[in-house]
Amino acid sequence: MSPAAEHDGPIAPGLYLVATPIGNLEDITLRALRILRSVDRIACEDTRQTQKLLNHFGIATPTVSYHLHNEGPRAEELLAQLKQGARIAVVSDAGTPGIADPGHEIATAAIAAGIEVFPVPGANAAINALIASGLSTESFTFHGFLPAKEGQRKTALEQLPRDNATHIFYEAPHRILDTLADLEAVFGATQPAVIARELTKLHEEFLRGTVAELRAQLASRATVRGEIVLLFSPTPKQTAPMTQSIAAEVAALMQSESLSEKDALKRVARERGIGKSEAYRELQREQNRKR
Repeated sequence: MSPAAEHDGPIAPGLYLVATPIGNLEDITLRALRILRSVDRIACEDTRQTQKLLNHFGIATPTVSYHLHNEGPRAEELLAQLKQGARIAVVSDAGTPGIADPGHEIATAAIAAGIEVFPVPGANAAINALIASGLSTESFTFHGFLPAKEGQRKTALEQLPRDNATHIFYEAPHRILDTLADLEAVFGATQPAVIARELTKLHEEFLRGTVAELRAQLASRATVRGEIVLLFSPTPKQTAPMTQSIAAEVAALMQSESLSEKDALKRVARERGIGKSEAYRELQREQNRKR
């Protein structure tokens, strides 16, 4: 039996990556509570946030900050303590450390130094959203957050494979409408998608429908609040009928979905399985023949 699994006596020295609730305090595990009580120190993304959890369960273990802006130097400090036999837990504000939150750097350093790393499983927004989404769970990819800038975000979406796998993203509420607009431009208004909002919390909500429907529904609200998980599974690209020219397809998309010529051309190229440059050259040839 692994030392980390023993229930009696002190826990083994090493690094403990402890998942914490993402909204509902009842989702803390008995093992997580035992580990948090037993370690020498808890490294927190935000000590103030974690302290609320510790106070609720009567845990008095000392805490130290470990977040995006001090991850490098603090990891070195924690590693030095681990090498001396310390037992340190790492927690994020909510969810699983290392998944779109600090934790990966210290875990990698600990492994390289030969220190035991123990995962203490628990809540995770991406997995909870996936299993209740209705989309395929056989094959999926978690991408974290999409780029905040429109051009970079659209490029990231354009590069996603069309292989029936489910793609999972975190998104900020103030960017979700722009992201849905980009998703519609890249995959079309009828692309099915799911939005999971405020998971495990009082106002937990799942929205399922086409991208256009979800965008209209959220746009009708005065504000969009809460942490959001966006999921969708692009349909495999279909070979476009060779009887229809690229110019005709581009014109049809511009009229039916109000796309710019550039976005329509990108869509046609992707669905035909050809490069954007090749599609552009063919479009120019077709336009020149008509002159």
